[in-house]
Amino acid sequence: MSRIKRGVTTKAKHKRILDQAKGYRGRRKNTIRVARQAVEKAGQYAYRDRKVKKRSFRALWIQRINAAVRAEGLTYSQFIHGTKLAGIELDRKTMADLAMNEGAIFTAVIAQAKAALPAA
Repeated sequence: MSRIKRGVTTKAKHKRILDQAKGYRGRRKNTIRVARQAVEKAGQYAYRDRKVKKRSFRALWIQRINAAVRAEGLTYSQFIHGTKLAGIELDRKTMADLAMNEGAIFTAVIAQAKAALPAA
């Protein structure tokens, strides 16, 4: 039976890891053992942070909406409650964009939400 040599396969696997480690500092970029650890850890961070990114953006949108709404004399929670009662189905990303770039339109949305709130 002939002998199987795996040099080609191993070299290809190593090359793939080292290509992913390109730009890292020190031995992390050129030593396979260290590079493999660094690439695996980077993958873990990337996976985790794809979820954290969504949280961070939602928090940013809420801050922007809150700032714009407070200028009109409401709180964020009152505004969101008013939009639900008024049947306004805009998501927070869109509302934050309106608050930043289309102030007049967002003021109209705030007015609708205010009108829908029960008089206290």
